[in-house]
Amino acid sequence: MSLLLDYAKKTSQILVWIGGILIILSALLVTVEVTLRKIFAISIGGADELSGYAFGIATSLGFAYALFERSHIRVDAFYNIFPDGLKVIANFLGIILLAGFSGVICVTAWQLVADTITHHSHSITPLRTPLAFPQIPWLFGWLFFLACCLLLTLASLKALFSRDLRTVNRLIGTKTIDEQIEDESI
Repeated sequence: MSLLLDYAKKTSQILVWIGGILIILSALLVTVEVTLRKIFAISIGGADELSGYAFGIATSLGFAYALFERSHIRVDAFYNIFPDGLKVIANFLGIILLAGFSGVICVTAWQLVADTITHHSHSITPLRTPLAFPQIPWLFGWLFFLACCLLLTLASLKALFSRDLRTVNRLIGTKTIDEQIEDESI
């Protein structure tokens, strides 16, 4: 299980870098577009469309990395005053709800991509982009995120059955203040 978690975490790091590169490339494309319009009154067209696709893909590719870094937003106003047992329950409830939500998104996105491929759908813009091109990597990001949610849930259950609450909290709990300070000092 540990080897699989390490592999998934390393893959999430690669995917988040790919997403970051997409964001930087889209920012450069928009910069060129705006500069050409302002200086030469010409447009290369499609920068907004392509940057939208890049943003959607980059976002889904970053979800798993945020999961492993425990960076997803959680409402934890009362969490810190919970006893340890209740914290474990809250952590499992959180990861199960997150996995369930991403599962619903994955099913819906899968159907969307299947329809796009079946009907050879294109964007209704001058670029006429085949929508499968941006939708498939976007779906991949969601599927990988769901797989990582399930993997972390299983690893946490294994740790729970071994009565290793420290590992459960390290896998699916919120970061402590000390962990956040340590992350910022790196």
